[in-house]
Amino acid sequence: MTIQTGETIPSVTLKKLGTDGMEDVQMPDYIKGKKVVIFAVPGAFTPTCAQQHLPGYVAQAEEIKSKGVDEIICLSVNDPFVMQHWGEEAGAAGKVTMMPDGNGELTKAMGLEMDGSGFGLGFRSKRYVMICEDGIVKDLQIENDPGAVELSGAEVCATRL
Repeated sequence: MTIQTGETIPSVTLKKLGTDGMEDVQMPDYIKGKKVVIFAVPGAFTPTCAQQHLPGYVAQAEEIKSKGVDEIICLSVNDPFVMQHWGEEAGAAGKVTMMPDGNGELTKAMGLEMDGSGFGLGFRSKRYVMICEDGIVKDLQIENDPGAVELSGAEVCATRL
């Protein structure tokens, strides 16, 4: 079942590359006490994700954060190495936190998975944006078409804050 407004982000530990190597990130603890925007993409370096979705949040980061957002998180069912490299290539440092959901555990726990096998992608995340405060989902917008950035883009997100 898909996570709903008013529900808490599931307790899932993700793996992220940090300055000293691989780090565990317990999502509810990580976002506790913060207002965060989490947007998810089907895949790093894929056309819509790399040319529209992530660049929009990198470009709009200052405006979004000026509305009381502590952190913008890009979530994808990709490994930590891919997410780190993608963030470097996109100029995301200091603007968007690249959060890998390598095993798709958080994505599945929130009921936001999609079958991308028809495109050779296997299991991935749906494209969405969610606004969370202290680990609670306050707003969730899920794209009907994984190739669209109509509901989940940075400009639309900024208007919903």
